[in-house]
Amino acid sequence: MSHPASSQPDTTQTLREEFRYHLETFYAQLKLAPPYESVEKALRALTTALHALPKAQQSSIASDPVLKWDQFRQAFETSGLSKKHRGIITALVKDRKSMNLPPEYGQFLKLFQS
Repeated sequence: MSHPASSQPDTTQTLREEFRYHLETFYAQLKLAPPYESVEKALRALTTALHALPKAQQSSIASDPVLKWDQFRQAFETSGLSKKHRGIITALVKDRKSMNLPPEYGQFLKLFQS
């Protein structure tokens, strides 16, 4: 007999997987090897932040792209990813059009402009 709760996707896990996908896409589009330790640290930072929130708020984040990308940006910054490859990415940011990244990735790129 299956339990209803086990058939529902875990919001935190779903967001982690989506965040990992976006990080892989970000670095692939920049043609850079992702700093794997920092990527794992970013995933842990996201998980920790989400677990500190009530389930209702986690669901809100999962369904609202603005809130979701805010969490992704915070985890990206907290993990130190915004300090890795900084010189290269800062130079690439100056020619944003050639990067071929969706607009939401601007959340990450802004961290390289400060």
